[in-house]
Amino acid sequence: MESQGENTHFVKRVVLPSGKTIEVVYFRQGEEADAPTQHPPAQPHQDLHVCLDCDSQLVYPVEWEEAGAENWSVLLQCPNCHGCREGVFTQDTVELFDEELDRGADALARDYKRLMRANMSDEIDRFAAALEADAILPEDF
Repeated sequence: MESQGENTHFVKRVVLPSGKTIEVVYFRQGEEADAPTQHPPAQPHQDLHVCLDCDSQLVYPVEWEEAGAENWSVLLQCPNCHGCREGVFTQDTVELFDEELDRGADALARDYKRLMRANMSDEIDRFAAALEADAILPEDF
């Protein structure tokens, strides 16, 4: 079996939202290892959760992929004006965006729990009132 060239690799450390760090090893073979891949430069730091068109702070990622060793290509969408934009951003910018997404998910979970408690409380009050008024019969179950 003939060798197709020398294998080269590089390692990238990725910090997950949980705080754990993993190392991803990338391998390239032969000529592919010698030819540098061209990626567009990263855009300056910006708040990715803010829409450039309508200033909504609810922008979310639709797609993302690595764009070089330190950058990410991200497709963003605004739920208010349905505007989309794609760009290449630094790891730091994307990590701040991820933290903002985590804060938003936490706020949604808190609101959901509060709504569930309010709905349950309302149902309990109506059930108790029906019991007091003898409006509940065995056939209701």
